[in-house]
Amino acid sequence: MVLEDELERWRGFFSIWCTEEPEFAQTERIPIWKKNKATLWYYPAKERRYKTPLYLIYSLINQPFILDLLPGNSLIEAFVHEGFDVYLIDFGIPGFEDKDLTMDDYIKDYIQKGAKKVLDHSNATELSVMGFCLGGTLAAMYASIATEPIKNLILDVAPIDFSNAHIFDQWAEVVKEEELDFDDFIDSIGLIPPKFVEAGVRLITSPIYFSPYLSLLNKANDEEYVERWRVFNKWTRGHIPLPGGVLKQMFHDFGKHNKLVKGTLKVRDEKMDLSNIHSNLLVIASEFDRLVPKETTYKIMDLVSSNDKKYIMLQGGHTGLTKDGKLPHHFRDWLPTRSNPI
Repeated sequence: MVLEDELERWRGFFSIWCTEEPEFAQTERIPIWKKNKATLWYYPAKERRYKTPLYLIYSLINQPFILDLLPGNSLIEAFVHEGFDVYLIDFGIPGFEDKDLTMDDYIKDYIQKGAKKVLDHSNATELSVMGFCLGGTLAAMYASIATEPIKNLILDVAPIDFSNAHIFDQWAEVVKEEELDFDDFIDSIGLIPPKFVEAGVRLITSPIYFSPYLSLLNKANDEEYVERWRVFNKWTRGHIPLPGGVLKQMFHDFGKHNKLVKGTLKVRDEKMDLSNIHSNLLVIASEFDRLVPKETTYKIMDLVSSNDKKYIMLQGGHTGLTKDGKLPHHFRDWLPTRSNPI
Protein backbone atom coordinates (compact mmCIF):
# COMPACT_ATOMS: atom_id res chain seq x y z
CA MET A 1 0.00 0.00 0.00
CA VAL A 2 2.84 2.39 0.85
CA LEU A 3 4.55 1.55 -2.45
CA GLU A 4 1.32 2.19 -4.40
CA ASP A 5 0.86 5.55 -2.68
CA GLU A 6 4.45 6.48 -3.46
CA LEU A 7 4.08 5.53 -7.12
CA GLU A 8 0.88 7.55 -7.33
CA ARG A 9 2.64 10.56 -5.84
CA TRP A 10 5.46 10.39 -8.40
CA ARG A 11 2.97 9.92 -11.25
CA GLY A 12 1.21 13.09 -10.10
CA PHE A 13 4.53 14.92 -9.94
CA PHE A 14 5.64 13.99 -13.45
CA SER A 15 2.14 14.62 -14.87
CA ILE A 16 2.87 18.36 -15.01
CA TRP A 17 5.17 17.71 -17.99
CA CYS A 18 3.16 15.07 -19.83
CA THR A 19 -0.50 16.11 -19.64
CA GLU A 20 -2.39 19.08 -21.07
CA GLU A 21 -2.43 22.21 -19.00
CA PRO A 22 -5.73 23.00 -17.26
CA GLU A 23 -7.73 25.95 -18.56
CA PHE A 24 -7.82 29.20 -16.64
CA ALA A 25 -10.10 32.25 -16.81
CA GLN A 26 -13.30 30.19 -16.92
CA THR A 27 -15.70 32.74 -15.43
CA GLU A 28 -18.23 33.98 -17.99
CA ARG A 29 -17.07 37.26 -19.52
CA ILE A 30 -17.89 39.60 -22.39
CA PRO A 31 -15.50 42.00 -24.16
CA ILE A 32 -17.05 45.49 -24.25
CA TRP A 33 -14.13 47.66 -25.44
CA LYS A 34 -10.77 47.20 -27.12
CA LYS A 35 -7.80 49.49 -27.67
CA ASN A 36 -4.50 48.38 -29.16
CA LYS A 37 -3.67 45.14 -27.26
CA ALA A 38 -6.03 45.91 -24.37
CA THR A 39 -9.50 44.51 -23.70
CA LEU A 40 -12.09 45.65 -21.18
CA TRP A 41 -13.89 42.53 -19.94
CA TYR A 42 -17.31 42.49 -18.30
CA TYR A 43 -18.20 39.71 -15.83
CA PRO A 44 -21.94 39.93 -15.10
CA ALA A 45 -23.10 39.23 -11.54
CA LYS A 46 -24.94 35.95 -11.08
CA GLU A 47 -27.62 37.87 -9.21
CA ARG A 48 -26.89 41.59 -9.04
CA ARG A 49 -27.02 42.87 -5.46
CA TYR A 50 -25.02 46.10 -5.69
CA LYS A 51 -25.39 49.19 -7.85
CA THR A 52 -21.69 50.10 -7.75
CA PRO A 53 -19.63 48.09 -10.28
CA LEU A 54 -16.11 46.91 -9.53
CA TYR A 55 -13.30 47.96 -11.90
CA LEU A 56 -10.11 45.86 -11.64
CA ILE A 57 -6.64 47.05 -12.66
CA TYR A 58 -3.82 44.53 -12.72
CA SER A 59 -0.06 44.85 -13.00
CA LEU A 60 1.92 45.39 -16.22
CA ILE A 61 4.40 42.52 -15.75
CA ASN A 62 2.01 39.55 -15.58
CA GLN A 63 -1.21 38.53 -17.24
CA PRO A 64 -4.25 39.05 -14.99
CA PHE A 65 -5.55 35.48 -15.06
CA ILE A 66 -4.32 35.08 -11.46
CA LEU A 67 -7.61 36.82 -10.62
CA ASP A 68 -9.58 34.05 -12.35
CA LEU A 69 -7.47 30.92 -11.97
CA LEU A 70 -9.91 28.04 -11.63
CA PRO A 71 -13.50 27.53 -10.47
CA GLY A 72 -13.37 27.73 -6.68
CA ASN A 73 -10.01 29.51 -6.86
CA SER A 74 -11.08 32.70 -8.60
CA LEU A 75 -11.39 36.12 -7.00
CA ILE A 76 -13.48 37.36 -9.92
CA GLU A 77 -15.82 34.37 -9.62
CA ALA A 78 -16.21 35.09 -5.90
CA PHE A 79 -17.17 38.72 -6.56
CA VAL A 80 -19.61 37.67 -9.28
CA HIS A 81 -21.26 35.15 -6.98
CA GLU A 82 -21.43 37.77 -4.24
CA GLY A 83 -23.55 39.93 -6.57
CA PHE A 84 -21.06 42.40 -8.05
CA ASP A 85 -20.82 43.38 -11.70
CA VAL A 86 -17.07 43.14 -12.37
CA TYR A 87 -14.98 44.80 -15.08
CA LEU A 88 -11.31 44.07 -15.77
CA ILE A 89 -8.95 46.10 -17.94
CA ASP A 90 -6.60 43.53 -19.49
CA PHE A 91 -3.68 45.45 -21.00
CA GLY A 92 -2.70 42.50 -23.18
CA ILE A 93 0.84 41.64 -24.26
CA PRO A 94 2.76 44.62 -25.69
CA GLY A 95 4.76 44.32 -28.90
CA PHE A 96 7.90 46.16 -29.94
CA GLU A 97 5.76 48.93 -31.41
CA ASP A 98 4.60 49.66 -27.84
CA LYS A 99 8.11 50.20 -26.45
CA ASP A 100 7.58 53.93 -25.85
CA LEU A 101 4.38 53.56 -23.84
CA THR A 102 4.58 55.21 -20.42
CA MET A 103 2.48 55.05 -17.28
CA ASP A 104 0.92 58.31 -18.45
CA ASP A 105 -0.37 56.47 -21.52
CA TYR A 106 -1.71 53.56 -19.51
CA ILE A 107 -3.49 55.88 -17.07
CA LYS A 108 -4.99 58.37 -19.54
CA ASP A 109 -5.59 56.22 -22.63
CA TYR A 110 -6.46 52.88 -21.07
CA ILE A 111 -7.45 53.11 -17.38
CA GLN A 112 -9.36 56.39 -17.52
CA LYS A 113 -11.06 55.64 -20.84
CA GLY A 114 -11.87 52.17 -19.50
CA ALA A 115 -13.49 53.74 -16.43
CA LYS A 116 -15.69 55.89 -18.65
CA LYS A 117 -16.74 52.75 -20.55
CA VAL A 118 -17.56 50.99 -17.27
CA LEU A 119 -19.80 53.84 -16.14
CA ASP A 120 -21.49 54.00 -19.53
CA HIS A 121 -22.00 50.24 -19.85
CA SER A 122 -23.24 49.77 -16.29
CA ASN A 123 -25.40 52.93 -16.15
CA ALA A 124 -23.85 53.46 -12.71
CA THR A 125 -23.31 56.86 -11.12
CA GLU A 126 -20.02 55.82 -9.45
CA LEU A 127 -17.63 52.91 -9.36
CA SER A 128 -15.20 51.01 -7.15
CA VAL A 129 -11.60 50.79 -8.38
CA MET A 130 -9.37 47.94 -7.23
CA GLY A 131 -5.69 47.73 -8.17
CA PHE A 132 -3.22 44.92 -7.60
CA CYS A 133 0.57 45.30 -7.19
CA LEU A 134 1.84 47.78 -9.81
CA GLY A 135 -1.77 47.96 -11.00
CA GLY A 136 -2.56 49.36 -7.56
CA THR A 137 0.09 52.03 -8.01
CA LEU A 138 -1.52 52.93 -11.33
CA ALA A 139 -4.95 52.91 -9.66
CA ALA A 140 -3.79 55.38 -7.02
CA MET A 141 -2.21 57.59 -9.68
CA TYR A 142 -5.43 57.51 -11.72
CA ALA A 143 -7.61 58.21 -8.68
CA SER A 144 -5.55 61.31 -7.91
CA ILE A 145 -6.49 62.92 -11.25
CA ALA A 146 -9.82 61.19 -11.98
CA THR A 147 -12.82 63.23 -13.03
CA GLU A 148 -14.96 60.08 -12.87
CA PRO A 149 -16.83 59.44 -9.57
CA ILE A 150 -14.82 56.85 -7.61
CA LYS A 151 -16.73 55.76 -4.53
CA ASN A 152 -14.24 53.15 -3.29
CA LEU A 153 -10.52 52.67 -3.91
CA ILE A 154 -8.91 49.35 -2.97
CA LEU A 155 -5.14 48.90 -3.20
CA ASP A 156 -3.95 45.31 -2.83
CA VAL A 157 -0.18 44.99 -2.13
CA ALA A 158 0.44 48.17 -4.10
CA PRO A 159 3.81 49.95 -3.73
CA ILE A 160 3.41 53.69 -3.13
CA ASP A 161 6.43 54.81 -1.09
CA PHE A 162 9.81 54.00 -2.65
CA SER A 163 11.92 55.89 -0.09
CA ASN A 164 13.38 52.86 1.67
CA ALA A 165 14.99 49.91 -0.09
CA HIS A 166 14.82 46.83 2.09
CA ILE A 167 17.07 44.80 -0.19
CA PHE A 168 19.96 45.95 -2.38
CA ASP A 169 19.96 49.13 -0.28
CA GLN A 170 23.45 50.17 -1.38
CA TRP A 171 22.42 49.91 -5.04
CA ALA A 172 19.35 52.02 -4.28
CA GLU A 173 21.49 54.74 -2.71
CA VAL A 174 23.70 54.87 -5.80
CA VAL A 175 20.57 55.23 -7.96
CA LYS A 176 19.22 58.07 -5.80
CA GLU A 177 22.53 59.90 -5.91
CA GLU A 178 22.31 60.01 -9.72
CA GLU A 179 25.42 57.84 -10.07
CA LEU A 180 23.64 55.16 -12.04
CA ASP A 181 21.51 55.57 -15.15
CA PHE A 182 20.06 52.80 -17.32
CA ASP A 183 18.34 54.97 -19.94
CA ASP A 184 20.77 54.15 -22.76
CA PHE A 185 20.54 50.43 -21.99
CA ILE A 186 16.74 50.54 -21.85
CA ASP A 187 16.57 52.54 -25.10
CA SER A 188 18.82 50.01 -26.83
CA ILE A 189 16.43 47.19 -25.93
CA GLY A 190 13.18 49.12 -26.31
CA LEU A 191 10.83 46.43 -25.09
CA ILE A 192 12.07 44.61 -21.98
CA PRO A 193 11.84 40.84 -22.69
CA PRO A 194 9.82 38.59 -20.35
CA LYS A 195 12.96 36.72 -19.28
CA PHE A 196 14.50 40.00 -18.10
CA VAL A 197 11.32 40.83 -16.19
CA GLU A 198 11.24 37.37 -14.61
CA ALA A 199 14.92 37.59 -13.67
CA GLY A 200 14.31 40.91 -11.93
CA VAL A 201 11.38 39.52 -9.95
CA ARG A 202 13.32 36.37 -9.05
CA LEU A 203 16.29 38.43 -7.89
CA ILE A 204 14.03 40.18 -5.39
CA THR A 205 11.81 37.30 -4.30
CA SER A 206 13.23 33.85 -4.96
CA PRO A 207 16.78 33.75 -6.35
CA ILE A 208 16.79 29.96 -5.85
CA TYR A 209 13.56 28.67 -7.33
CA PHE A 210 12.99 25.10 -6.24
CA SER A 211 10.74 25.17 -3.16
CA PRO A 212 7.48 25.17 -5.24
CA TYR A 213 8.57 21.85 -6.74
CA LEU A 214 9.16 20.43 -3.27
CA SER A 215 5.64 21.51 -2.32
CA LEU A 216 4.31 19.84 -5.46
CA LEU A 217 6.18 16.61 -4.75
CA ASN A 218 4.81 16.55 -1.22
CA LYS A 219 1.18 16.74 -2.42
CA ALA A 220 1.45 15.25 -5.90
CA ASN A 221 -1.09 12.49 -5.14
CA ASP A 222 -3.80 15.14 -4.72
CA GLU A 223 -5.17 15.79 -8.23
CA GLU A 224 -6.93 19.01 -7.24
CA TYR A 225 -3.74 20.39 -5.69
CA VAL A 226 -1.68 19.44 -8.76
CA GLU A 227 -4.15 21.22 -11.04
CA ARG A 228 -4.05 24.38 -8.92
CA TRP A 229 -0.24 24.20 -8.73
CA ARG A 230 0.12 23.92 -12.50
CA VAL A 231 -2.07 26.93 -13.25
CA PHE A 232 -0.46 29.05 -10.52
CA ASN A 233 3.02 28.04 -11.69
CA LYS A 234 2.07 29.02 -15.25
CA TRP A 235 1.12 32.46 -13.96
CA THR A 236 4.29 32.93 -11.87
CA ARG A 237 6.45 32.07 -14.87
CA GLY A 238 4.24 33.86 -17.39
CA HIS A 239 5.80 37.31 -17.30
CA ILE A 240 5.15 39.55 -20.28
CA PRO A 241 7.27 42.24 -21.99
CA LEU A 242 7.46 45.63 -20.32
CA PRO A 243 7.61 48.82 -22.41
CA GLY A 244 10.91 50.62 -21.94
CA GLY A 245 9.04 53.90 -21.48
CA VAL A 246 7.35 52.49 -18.36
CA LEU A 247 10.60 51.14 -16.93
CA LYS A 248 12.42 54.45 -17.40
CA GLN A 249 9.58 56.30 -15.71
CA MET A 250 9.60 53.85 -12.79
CA PHE A 251 13.37 54.15 -12.51
CA HIS A 252 13.40 57.96 -12.39
CA ASP A 253 10.04 58.96 -10.90
CA PHE A 254 9.82 56.19 -8.31
CA GLY A 255 13.27 54.74 -7.70
CA LYS A 256 15.25 57.99 -7.83
CA HIS A 257 12.83 60.69 -6.74
CA ASN A 258 9.81 59.02 -5.05
CA LYS A 259 7.62 61.60 -6.78
CA LEU A 260 4.22 60.05 -6.04
CA VAL A 261 4.70 60.44 -2.29
CA LYS A 262 6.38 63.84 -2.61
CA GLY A 263 3.51 65.19 -4.73
CA THR A 264 5.77 66.15 -7.65
CA LEU A 265 4.63 63.50 -10.14
CA LYS A 266 2.81 64.64 -13.28
CA VAL A 267 0.84 62.86 -15.96
CA ARG A 268 0.89 64.80 -19.23
CA ASP A 269 1.63 68.01 -17.31
CA GLU A 270 -1.23 67.36 -14.86
CA LYS A 271 -0.05 67.16 -11.25
CA MET A 272 -0.82 63.98 -9.37
CA ASP A 273 -1.65 64.82 -5.78
CA LEU A 274 -2.78 61.95 -3.57
CA SER A 275 -4.61 64.47 -1.37
CA ASN A 276 -7.12 64.77 -4.23
CA ILE A 277 -8.37 61.28 -3.32
CA HIS A 278 -11.55 61.47 -1.21
CA SER A 279 -12.86 57.95 -1.96
CA ASN A 280 -13.39 55.35 0.71
CA LEU A 281 -9.97 53.68 0.91
CA LEU A 282 -8.95 50.11 1.71
CA VAL A 283 -5.23 49.29 1.66
CA ILE A 284 -4.11 45.68 1.93
CA ALA A 285 -0.54 44.66 2.69
CA SER A 286 1.08 41.31 3.36
CA GLU A 287 3.43 40.58 6.22
CA PHE A 288 5.77 38.32 4.27
CA ASP A 289 5.63 39.93 0.82
CA ARG A 290 9.17 40.25 -0.53
CA LEU A 291 8.18 41.81 -3.85
CA VAL A 292 6.12 44.62 -2.28
CA PRO A 293 7.31 45.04 1.33
CA LYS A 294 4.66 46.27 3.74
CA GLU A 295 6.70 49.43 4.37
CA THR A 296 6.04 50.60 0.79
CA THR A 297 2.25 50.39 1.17
CA TYR A 298 1.30 52.48 4.23
CA LYS A 299 2.27 56.05 3.39
CA ILE A 300 -0.82 56.67 1.24
CA MET A 301 -2.92 56.48 4.42
CA ASP A 302 -1.33 59.76 5.54
CA LEU A 303 -1.62 61.48 2.17
CA VAL A 304 -5.21 60.97 1.00
CA SER A 305 -8.15 63.14 2.07
CA SER A 306 -10.45 60.16 2.63
CA ASN A 307 -12.50 60.19 5.82
CA ASP A 308 -13.24 56.47 5.55
CA LYS A 309 -9.93 54.59 5.26
CA LYS A 310 -8.66 51.26 6.52
CA TYR A 311 -5.31 49.45 6.45
CA ILE A 312 -5.20 45.66 6.69
CA MET A 313 -2.13 43.49 7.22
CA LEU A 314 -2.50 39.89 6.03
CA GLN A 315 -0.29 37.02 7.13
CA GLY A 316 0.86 35.75 3.77
CA GLY A 317 2.87 36.41 0.64
CA HIS A 318 2.27 38.42 -2.50
CA THR A 319 -0.69 36.59 -4.03
CA GLY A 320 -3.11 35.77 -1.23
CA LEU A 321 -6.47 35.92 -3.04
CA THR A 322 -9.05 33.16 -2.57
CA LYS A 323 -8.85 29.40 -2.09
CA ASP A 324 -12.33 28.22 -1.14
CA GLY A 325 -14.55 29.92 -3.71
CA LYS A 326 -15.67 32.54 -1.20
CA LEU A 327 -14.82 36.21 -1.07
CA PRO A 328 -11.92 36.79 1.34
CA HIS A 329 -13.17 38.24 4.62
CA HIS A 330 -11.33 41.56 4.24
CA PHE A 331 -13.31 42.25 1.05
CA ARG A 332 -16.56 40.73 2.30
CA ASP A 333 -16.48 42.79 5.51
CA TRP A 334 -15.62 46.10 3.82
CA LEU A 335 -16.90 46.46 0.24
CA PRO A 336 -20.59 45.38 0.22
CA THR A 337 -21.82 48.05 2.65
CA ARG A 338 -20.02 50.71 0.59
CA SER A 339 -21.35 49.56 -2.80
CA ASN A 340 -24.95 50.81 -2.74
CA PRO A 341 -26.81 47.53 -2.00
CA ILE A 342 -29.94 47.07 -4.08
